Amino acid sequence: MKLDIDGLAVHFPYDYIYPEQYSYMLELKRTLDAKCVEELRRLLQYYEKEGVLDRQPLLALALSSRKNLCINPEVNREKYGKMVDSQCQSLTASYVRESHKHNSSVPVCDFYEKFDAHGRESPLPPGVYNLEDLKEYGKGNGWCAYFLARYAVTHANIIVYSYHYLLDPKIADLVSKEFSKKSVVVFDEAHNIDNVCIDSMSVTIRKRTLDKCSQNLETLKHGIASIKESDAQKLKEEYSRLVEGLKNARVAKETDIQLSNPVLPDEVLEEVVPGNIRNAEHFVAFLKRFVEYLKARLRLQHVVTESPPAFLKDCFAKVCIERKPLRFCAERLRSLLWTMELPNMADFSPLLLVANFATLVSTYAKGFIIIIEPFEDSAPTVSNPIIRFSCMDASIAVKPVFDRFQSVIITSGTLSPVDMYPKILDFRPVTLATFTMTLSKPCLCPMIVSRGNDQVSITSKFETREDIAVIRNYGNLLADMAAVVPDGIVGFFTSYAYMENIVASWYEQGIIDAIQRHKLLFIETPDAAETSVALINYHKACENGRGAILLSVARGKVSEGIDFDHHLGRCVIMFGIPYVYTQSRILKARLEYLRDQFQIRENDFLTFDAMRHAAQCMGRAIRGKTDYGVMLLADRRFSRADKRGKLPKWIQEYLKDSFCNLTTEEAVQISKRFFRQMAQPFTREEQLGISLLTLDQLQSEDMQMRIAKKAQQT
Repeated sequence: MKLDIDGLAVHFPYDYIYPEQYSYMLELKRTLDAKCVEELRRLLQYYEKEGVLDRQPLLALALSSRKNLCINPEVNREKYGKMVDSQCQSLTASYVRESHKHNSSVPVCDFYEKFDAHGRESPLPPGVYNLEDLKEYGKGNGWCAYFLARYAVTHANIIVYSYHYLLDPKIADLVSKEFSKKSVVVFDEAHNIDNVCIDSMSVTIRKRTLDKCSQNLETLKHGIASIKESDAQKLKEEYSRLVEGLKNARVAKETDIQLSNPVLPDEVLEEVVPGNIRNAEHFVAFLKRFVEYLKARLRLQHVVTESPPAFLKDCFAKVCIERKPLRFCAERLRSLLWTMELPNMADFSPLLLVANFATLVSTYAKGFIIIIEPFEDSAPTVSNPIIRFSCMDASIAVKPVFDRFQSVIITSGTLSPVDMYPKILDFRPVTLATFTMTLSKPCLCPMIVSRGNDQVSITSKFETREDIAVIRNYGNLLADMAAVVPDGIVGFFTSYAYMENIVASWYEQGIIDAIQRHKLLFIETPDAAETSVALINYHKACENGRGAILLSVARGKVSEGIDFDHHLGRCVIMFGIPYVYTQSRILKARLEYLRDQFQIRENDFLTFDAMRHAAQCMGRAIRGKTDYGVMLLADRRFSRADKRGKLPKWIQEYLKDSFCNLTTEEAVQISKRFFRQMAQPFTREEQLGISLLTLDQLQSEDMQMRIAKKAQQT
């Protein structure tokens, strides 16, 4: 289908189109209009003049870590990503390859050697490559798939990768720095983008980390002494480079990149490294003093909360460490590790973490907080001291993206309410739009169950969590729904601890037996391997007609990344409102920061955060217009206007007022009617003109007026 989107020719690869897909394209086109259309028009005119094909060959690829792309069997058998990175480094580093030239017994990676010899001259052919395609192409040519993808990024038209590759400065400097300013950046599934930003700029240091740092420093000390005896010139050359500044000290070898500056302050790279850390031995002694200072801070028996300037002031007062040399720690350590040509870089992860912390704490005075705790919240009686350097302001990580690229799009099916995101990310959007879902028959049935059949209110509110009546009503709801819902049911709880308590009580009350008379029961756990096994067997039970229930946790693996399309998720039940743990000191500090800096009230943010995760859980059931399912919000608080109003528009549209205060039995009867209706034959012809449009229907005057009217409402 060839569409005209406000003067722009778009080739749509299907015979039919959803009205909201057209609206989305129209809104996107208007946003990018001023920047793209004239250039595109000029390009098309040039193609016509030169007689070139009417479309340019397209190269699209997915980019991931070494662990997911490595094809060297000696390396990819490692279980953890850090170990794969380290093994790769030990085979491909420039100094290893140089040693191999003089001594063939030094092992190198044949796949990288072949890529380096021939792969750069033969770019990837046009096409679309996922991770498996890249690995197959690499194996077929004997080339390293990871470095092939890294090289192909520079001339690809479309690149798909994790947010972290753009938001985490340590990774962005390595992977994304070559992208053009005119690139269009799309953050898809961006409902959690603020948390990703905060995680990328935060550091957690435990006592065990510092103990390993001490071991790392001893290794470095002996290594430096060994080099001074065998090849002192290396250290002299490094010293000379550091005198000229860090920019000259950085050796741009793709295989040598192991650590990048966590903040990328360009002005720092231009400066000369402070004299007291230029010498390798002096730098190791400096780091040792800093590590000992951190150990002393962890010996406290009470909680300390302080700002970065207060931390630096205390550091200077106790161990005479100034702010300026701390800023250079990450880059100075990178330079030293490269100079020393260490074989196993993964062993130095603890020291790299502390160096990143030193650079971050000395760079940012605002938007961060340091919390030192003698124990973790989850186990207040067990001594487990911890230093948390936590980012409070998500805009710090995303600001370089907004500054660098002309067009940035943030989109998600559960991005609601959209007006909160510009506040917490501190930007002014050119376009802000939400879209409903056009359906020819109501294939989703959201309901709010607020009472059990005994009329006792059901809620996950902390005060009533131990109430036997509430726990029994939740169990009866699941058991009754298991009897009427075909195939799969997915239930989401607010936390693992709450789920464990509820399931244990259900077992004692005999509810588990009642549930398993109708369906098999599977439970998500914090262990990824166990959860994968549960998912596989859940799928089997749904496929063979036995039916199954999967109990999961909001904010867990299942709620974020697993789709339960068609019979795998005919019903989703949200047991309670998934509020984040409100006693967390980090959360309290962030709420205070949001209130002071962005005038966002605590309750507004907590409700927004809970409802976006609830919407994400609900969205697992509906994965297309031919899919259908029941959505049960089992907590009386969902019926309040401040909660309902924060659900995505496409859910709100089908949440009738009469469905907002139901008992368990009423929800079961409505579900029965809904599934009976959904079981009726449904053909494509019934969707035509309503939720599915041909080109003629799309171009009709009536449909254009309807779409324009909806666009004005958004």
